[in-house]
Amino acid sequence: MSSEQPRKGRDTAGSGGAPLGSTAAIIIAVLAVIGGFLILREIRSSSSDSAPATTAATTVPETAPPTAAPTEVPTTAPQVFTGATVIVANASKVNGAAGVLTTSLKKKGFTTVSGTNAAAPEDKLDVSKVYYDPTNPNALAVANTVAGLMGNIAVAVLPTPPPVKDGKLPVGVAVLVMLGADKANLTLDQMGTATTVGAATTVATATTVAAVTIPAVAPSTSAG
Repeated sequence: MSSEQPRKGRDTAGSGGAPLGSTAAIIIAVLAVIGGFLILREIRSSSSDSAPATTAATTVPETAPPTAAPTEVPTTAPQVFTGATVIVANASKVNGAAGVLTTSLKKKGFTTVSGTNAAAPEDKLDVSKVYYDPTNPNALAVANTVAGLMGNIAVAVLPTPPPVKDGKLPVGVAVLVMLGADKANLTLDQMGTATTVGAATTVATATTVAAVTIPAVAPSTSAG
């Protein structure tokens, strides 16, 4: 009898402690869920804070290289006043015209000698021209300058013999100006703007008139 009573007391205590253990387990489980939720939220929050910020790409416009200014090309040859001596031959009908042009050219800076008279077949020219001696390396440039000042008249190689009095030029002369009627007694400024007038050519136009033959009509005879 005495040995059975203690066993009943232990059974009663064991059965009475079961509900307390279940409640504690539930509480621990709830706390674990809550803790897990808080930890997960903390991890997500930390991940968001540590994510690198995205920087918008900045596009820098390309700058075109500067364009160099075009180089201007001179359209006319430079004027040359020295290096070749100039002589003017009067091929017009105006007395003293060669001397007047010689003085004007000298004032411009050309090296000149006294004027002379032109000789056949160019003793009378309607249009002025300039000749140059090709053996002088500066003669063409000086001749072109003279021709330009005189209104862009023609330039050609000096013929042999030169068409001047006595058939020869003074020593050292390499440019011969044949002053014709178109430029005689004009200043250099006037020559540069004047229109060159050549020899007028008259062409006769023949007009042919066809002959028309009209037949003769016999007079009518009246009956008597």
